[in-house]
Amino acid sequence: MKAHLLVFIACMFFLEYITAQGGDGVVAFELPIRNSLTFNRNIINPTFSFVREQNKFVSAYNKREWVQFNDAPLSYLVSYSGRFTDDIGAGITLFQQNYGVLTTYGGVINFAYNARLERDTNLTFGLNLAAYSSGLNSGNVVTNFPDPSLDNIESNFLVSVNPGINFGTTFLDFGVSVKNLFLYNVQSSELLQDVPNQGIQGHVMYTGYMSSRGFFDDSKFTGLIRSEFREDETIIAANAMLSIPKGFWIQGGYNTMYGASGGIGLNITEEIAIEYNYEMALGDFSDFGPSHEITLAYRFKNERFFDYSSQDEVTALIAPKKYKRPSYPRYTSTKRKAKEPVVAKTNEGQAEIEALEAKRLADEKAKLEAEQLAQAELKAKEDAERRAQQQAELEAKRLAEEKAKRDAELLAKKQAEIKARQLAEQKAKKEAERKAKLEADRLAKEQAEIEAKRLAEEQAKIDAEKLAKEQEALEAQKIAEEKSKAEKELELITNPDDELGKSMQNLVKQTEQEKKQQQDLLNQYNKAVDGKNENLKNLKEENDLSEQGIAVKPKPFKSITKENEALKAIKTGLDDVIDSRNLKINELEKLYDDLREADTIVNEVVMLYYKKEIKRLKTEQIETDELKSNLENRLRDIQLAIEFEKRRRIKRAEFDNEEERYKQDRATLTNLKATTSISDVPLIEADFDFGIPQPSNIQILKNINYVDSGFYAVLAVHSDVDKRNEFITKSLKSGLSNIEFFYDVNTSKYYIYSKKFGSIQEANNNLKLKGTKPYNSNMSIIKIEN
Repeated sequence: MKAHLLVFIACMFFLEYITAQGGDGVVAFELPIRNSLTFNRNIINPTFSFVREQNKFVSAYNKREWVQFNDAPLSYLVSYSGRFTDDIGAGITLFQQNYGVLTTYGGVINFAYNARLERDTNLTFGLNLAAYSSGLNSGNVVTNFPDPSLDNIESNFLVSVNPGINFGTTFLDFGVSVKNLFLYNVQSSELLQDVPNQGIQGHVMYTGYMSSRGFFDDSKFTGLIRSEFREDETIIAANAMLSIPKGFWIQGGYNTMYGASGGIGLNITEEIAIEYNYEMALGDFSDFGPSHEITLAYRFKNERFFDYSSQDEVTALIAPKKYKRPSYPRYTSTKRKAKEPVVAKTNEGQAEIEALEAKRLADEKAKLEAEQLAQAELKAKEDAERRAQQQAELEAKRLAEEKAKRDAELLAKKQAEIKARQLAEQKAKKEAERKAKLEADRLAKEQAEIEAKRLAEEQAKIDAEKLAKEQEALEAQKIAEEKSKAEKELELITNPDDELGKSMQNLVKQTEQEKKQQQDLLNQYNKAVDGKNENLKNLKEENDLSEQGIAVKPKPFKSITKENEALKAIKTGLDDVIDSRNLKINELEKLYDDLREADTIVNEVVMLYYKKEIKRLKTEQIETDELKSNLENRLRDIQLAIEFEKRRRIKRAEFDNEEERYKQDRATLTNLKATTSISDVPLIEADFDFGIPQPSNIQILKNINYVDSGFYAVLAVHSDVDKRNEFITKSLKSGLSNIEFFYDVNTSKYYIYSKKFGSIQEANNNLKLKGTKPYNSNMSIIKIEN
C-alpha cells in the first residue's frame, strides 16, 4: 500500500508541477541520458557527437524508471550520430517519454563543428535543436468524478534550443552547455519566460590509456565530472568508464539527484554492441526503486582515421578468424648415406652388424637435424632482436625530430610573441596619444556647443513667451465670438417663431420626459431580474450545503405568482413607453424632412441641431432595445437554472432515501444467500451476464457510502436490480458463498465483488485467478477512496 501511495504522490506532484508552469501541459526538454559514456553522448553535451569520437552509430535505447510500479516513467530513443568529417559531427534522435497519464514525443537534431587551434588543441561548438509535443494521454485516466486540473492540461508543440562548447587538449576536455536556453511554444506563438529545468552545465573530462603488461594493457579510461546550476538547485555528477581491449567495457557513476549507477557493455561483433545500465535512487527517492536502461547499437566501420581521437582496435565476442600459412624450416644433410653392403647376409652376426650401423646412421641424422633446428631458432631470435632495436632507434629518432620541431616551433612562437608584444605596446602608446588629442578636441567642441545651445534656448524662451501672449489674446477673442454665436443659435432653437419649429421643439421635450420614465422601468426590470438571480443563488446554496450534510435554515416565503405578475407589469409598461417614444421620434424625423424639403430659407444651425437630436434619440432607443434584450436573455437563463436546481433538489430528496435503499439491498442479499443452494449441474461462463464492461486498468471511485476504502475484486457491474440479483444467484449456485455488492450513487451502478484487499499487491495477485471460475472471467480491480 505504501509503494502504491508513493507512485500516486509522484504522479500528482508531476501534475502539480506542470500546472504551476501555466496549467497547460508545458514541460521542458529533458531526456534521461546521463549514465553512458559510449552511446547518445550528444544529449549530455551537443559537442560530444564530435569530441573523442571515431565512428558513427545507429542505436535503440529504452529506459524504465521505478520498475516495480505500474505506469512508471518510460523512455524510448532511436538515434543516428557520430563523426562524419575532420571537423563535423552530427546526429538525429527520435524519442517518446511516458509519465503515467502524460506523453511527450519528438526529435532532436544535433550539429557540432570543430576548429583546430594547434596540433593538440581543439575548440568545438555544438547545438541541439529539439522539437516535441507534450500533453495528457486521456486514455490512461479512469475516474468516476470530474477533475478540473486534468481539463486544464492542453497539448503543446514546443521548440527548445540547447547550445554547447568544448575546449580539448591532449588528454583533457573542458566544456559548457545551456539546457533549454530558449523554449518556444508554437501553439501560442510565444517565447516562454519561466522555463522549467533551465540551467547551465559545465564539465571536465579526462581520456587516457593504461600501459601495463597483462589483461588491462592498452585499456582506455574515461572520467567525466559535471555540475549543473539551476535557479533553485545545483546537481553534481561523476561518471567513469574502463574499456578493455577484449571487447567489453564497464562504467559507473553518481548523481546527487538521481543516485548511483553501474553498467556494462559488450561488442557482440565488430559492428553490433549492447550496453546495460542500472540506476539506484538514493536519499528521499530511495522508495521509488531502481531504473533499468538498455542500448542496442550498430557501429559503422571507418575507412579512415580522424584526428582528436585515438584509433582503438575493435574486438568482439564473435570475430572473423584470421589464418596464417605456417612456415617450416628446411633441413639438408651434409653427409652421405653409407652405401649398403652388397655382400649377401649369410649369418646372424652379419645382420647384427648391419642393424648397429643403421642405428648409428639414424642417431647421427637426428643429431644433425637438432643442431640445424637450434641454429635456425637462434638466428630467428637474433633477427627479431635486430628488428626491435632498429624499430626502437627509428622511434627514438622520430621522437627526437618531433621534439626538435616542437622546440623550434616553441622558440619561434616565443620570439613572435615578444615581437608582437613590442609592436602592441608601441601601437597602444600611439593610440593613447591619438585618443587623448581626440578627447581634448571633443571636450572643446562640446563646450562650444553647450554655450551655443544655452543662448539659443534663452532666445527661444523669449520668443515663446511673446507668442504665448499673442495666442492667449486671440483665444480669448475667439471664445467671446463663439459664445455670442452660441447664445444666438440657442435662442433661435428654443424659441422658434414658426409653427413647424414649435412642433419639433415640443416633440423633443416629450421624448425627453418619456426617457426618464423608460429608464425607471428599465431599472425596475433589472432589479426584478436580480431578485430572480438571488432566488437562484439561495436555491443552489441550499442544494450544495445539503449534499455536504449541512442543515439549511429555510428562507422567508416569497410569492412566486406575485413576483411574476409584477415582472409582467414592468415588461408591459416598458414596451408601451418604448413604442410611444419610437412614434414621437418617427414623427420628429418626418417634420425634419418636411422642413428640409420646404422652399423656405432654413437656418443651417437649426437643421444641424435637429439632425443631431434625431440621431441621438435613435441611438438611445437602440441601446434601450439591447438592454431589454440582454435582460430578457438573462432572465431566461436564470429561469432555466432555477428549473435545474429544482430538479436537483428533487433528486437530493431521492438521495435522502439512500439509507432505506441500503437496508433493502442488505435484506435482499441475506435472503438470496439463505434460499440459494449449490446447483447439481455446473454452470459455464455463457450462463453469466457480466453487465457493463470494465477497463483493464484500475478504476478509482470516491464517496461510496456504507463501504470501506480499499481495493475490491469486482466480478460484474449492473444498473438493473433484477440483473444484479440474477448474477448473485448464479454465483451462489456455482459455490461462491462470500459474494457482496455496493451501490455508487454518482453513477447509479451496482458493483458485485468477491473480496476486499488492503494493498495493490494483494489485489494484483488475486487477478491471477481470473478465468478459473465461470463467474470471474471479467474480474477487474476497483479502488475506493472515501
